[in-house]
Amino acid sequence: MDIAAQSQTRAVRGRRFPGWRETGREPFRPETWRRAGYLVLAVPVSVLCVPLAMVGGPVGRVQRALRERVLGERFGFEVREGGGAAAAAVYVLAAVPLSLAGLVVTAYWWAVVALNLGYPLRPGVDPTDAWGGPALAGAWAVHGIGGIGFLLLAPWVGKGFTALQTRLAVGLLGRDGRGRGRALGFAAGVVLVCGLLSVPVVHQL
Repeated sequence: MDIAAQSQTRAVRGRRFPGWRETGREPFRPETWRRAGYLVLAVPVSVLCVPLAMVGGPVGRVQRALRERVLGERFGFEVREGGGAAAAAVYVLAAVPLSLAGLVVTAYWWAVVALNLGYPLRPGVDPTDAWGGPALAGAWAVHGIGGIGFLLLAPWVGKGFTALQTRLAVGLLGRDGRGRGRALGFAAGVVLVCGLLSVPVVHQL
């Protein structure tokens, strides 16, 4: 097999859908918690970049340093050194709401995991009217199944937000500006969907 064929084979393998073993290990991988840490830090760093963008500061270098230190160097990108003030301003306007949405959604998913797996520890829990009740064991079992489902899916939510934020940074702050319009469109769409979905969630609290 020649080099080109091997590259194509690796690319196809890299796009394969994750199996059950990989999905089950994902919540406990260090990369998952690095992404969670990145989503927490992305909010204050993005807010800090707002005044930096206004004065022509090194927004690109700050964002690249955050990714390299928290996520690893493979997420790094070449920063546009000159003429990127307008792109940096657009970036911070998109990055702040996207970072906030990523943090809130990811935190919500992990909170659901904790609340369901630790169902008996909830204050004032009453299993008589809960799913799986009236016995506490039945209610805990039903909520635990839901918690496991959220546990398996939560890392992929964090991975999606991290990938989108990286894509936005590469498109607007990177030297080649690849996928700028698509990244902005995805970011705006995700923020809009998260805002709409937050309404029924807030009403349930």
